Amino acid sequence: MTGQHAILGLAPLTFAGAAAMTFGAAYVRGLTGFGMAIILVPLLGLIIPPGQAVVLGILLQLLIGPVGIRLIAADADRATAIPIALLAMVTTPVGMIALKATTPDIARLLITLVAVGAFVAVLLPKQPEGHRPGRAAVAGTGIASGILTGFAAMPGPPVVPFYLRRHLEPKVARASMLLIFFATAIAGTAAALWVGIATEKLFLLALLLFVPMWLGNHFGARHFGRVPPHVWQAMVAVVLGVAAVSAVVRLLS
Repeated sequence: MTGQHAILGLAPLTFAGAAAMTFGAAYVRGLTGFGMAIILVPLLGLIIPPGQAVVLGILLQLLIGPVGIRLIAADADRATAIPIALLAMVTTPVGMIALKATTPDIARLLITLVAVGAFVAVLLPKQPEGHRPGRAAVAGTGIASGILTGFAAMPGPPVVPFYLRRHLEPKVARASMLLIFFATAIAGTAAALWVGIATEKLFLLALLLFVPMWLGNHFGARHFGRVPPHVWQAMVAVVLGVAAVSAVVRLLS
């Protein structure tokens, strides 16, 4: 037990709780194409400092990103996903620098606002049939996603409404989001190393949490496609809503 404390900095039961959180968040990722960071980072922030929770969330997304990447790349709307991903990678260090300069209490508040904002945005009316987003929308989504990746390990709040408000097949929306999130995880990891907030302990924690994360993602992906598109979109909204409410409750408690 002493060795485990020295390596992880967490009691065994606390680590088991982190593993359960990771499994649940990864299941949502596999099912919907997003949500792992939005759910997991605030939860991990209850047991480790918010800054470390952000870095750990990024490292976990990096590890799970290559899983199924060929199918993801084939199904994604690459005309928008690739430029969004590239812009997000470039702007991720900006968010990381902001995170390093922010106190834990302010970081928790801003992360909560991000979760609430994502839920509100996904409830906005859909774009007209056949709508193609312009360059400004693509650029704004990419920049915002990158900054939020660095600050909160949450590239999803701008990306999820961007795709869910369009009339796309669920598999296209899901694959596009996963492709972007893998790119932001690469950039986020590089930025964390550059800023100096990625520690050996966090890398080890990410590796130890990989198994529950892989299992959760596997079962979620198996269930994807077994529900009608409108039900899938409703589930996405519910996930964002639960994450927003939970973040508010944690902030006020």
